[in-house]
Amino acid sequence: MEVQPLNPDEEGMTRAGSAAGQDELAGRPGVLNLYLADTRQLFNSMDPAPFRQRDLDPEAAAYILDWAREVPKGQTLSLVLHLGGGPATDPDAEIMRKSVHDHFRRRALGKRRELEQLFRIGRYSLLIAMAFLALVIVVGESIASLISRERVVTLIQDSLVIGGWVALWRPLEIFLYDWWPIWAEARLFDQLGEIDVRAVGAAVAGSGTTVGSAP
Repeated sequence: MEVQPLNPDEEGMTRAGSAAGQDELAGRPGVLNLYLADTRQLFNSMDPAPFRQRDLDPEAAAYILDWAREVPKGQTLSLVLHLGGGPATDPDAEIMRKSVHDHFRRRALGKRRELEQLFRIGRYSLLIAMAFLALVIVVGESIASLISRERVVTLIQDSLVIGGWVALWRPLEIFLYDWWPIWAEARLFDQLGEIDVRAVGAAVAGSGTTVGSAP
């Protein structure tokens, strides 16, 4: 699949910012118009599953995801599939709708599992770091009772405490920074898992970007 300039005679899946008069959704924020010469372009051709159970084409899914990331917050997302062969039958339209929803619901589930795993690592890391910090404090106090030179004791104690705080950095990084990008991705996948998907007959697009499968 490659990106190339739009040629009305080429088969491809295209995105246009708006298509006046084609659909009541055209031109609205939060609406992605995809132009398909064939419904099969939406699906992964390498997937051995029957047509009705195939997953989305990876590049088509990535394209939808990249578009969704650019949509302003609070916008309702809609996907309009313009089919070159004419309006889809109700069964075909339902297959495409279900495939889009199922794909992104699985991605959302995967992100939530990733988040759970990250928090699990964070909890274990925090437990280890706190134990290590307690240990270095005890060791520092023990050294203080054995060495009479105050400057040397202070140097050793400070070094041990710094080592203890360094051990805390990883769990703090997880709980302060690492989790929220994963959570945000899961939220976006949730939105795409409920996106309004419509299949309509395609009108001729005058301009835009083609994202189509190479022959």
